[in-house]
Amino acid sequence: MQDFYAIDNYPIDPVVSKSLLKEFIENEDLGRGWLILDNDTVTGYVILTFVFSFEYKGRIAFLDELYISPKGRGKGIGKQTVDFIHDQALDLAINVIYLEIEGHNMIAQKLYLSKDFTVHNRKLMKLTVKK
Repeated sequence: MQDFYAIDNYPIDPVVSKSLLKEFIENEDLGRGWLILDNDTVTGYVILTFVFSFEYKGRIAFLDELYISPKGRGKGIGKQTVDFIHDQALDLAINVIYLEIEGHNMIAQKLYLSKDFTVHNRKLMKLTVKK
């Protein structure tokens, strides 16, 4: 996760991330996560989180993180992973998968477009809840 966040200089607190991962793993209602293997060697991970939507008539998901290490890139692993996520979505009764992508990441954009993701016409906004 630290390698993934470093790509775009996102801040990460390893202690907090470990705590969140523990919470995520212990509560299947939050989503699912998988390690990505290349010849029995971990080369990345993918995390799918769940949301309920009236608009989309039930469970939807957010492809929260998909990371493949530099050694695993260019081998079709990304395409295989997106296909795997699609199959898992069917098994988990997920109606829609959303994701965010950095504007400069053209390789990832091409991957998702090739796997039938579309650019959503709505603008994504966020509110950081102040404590």
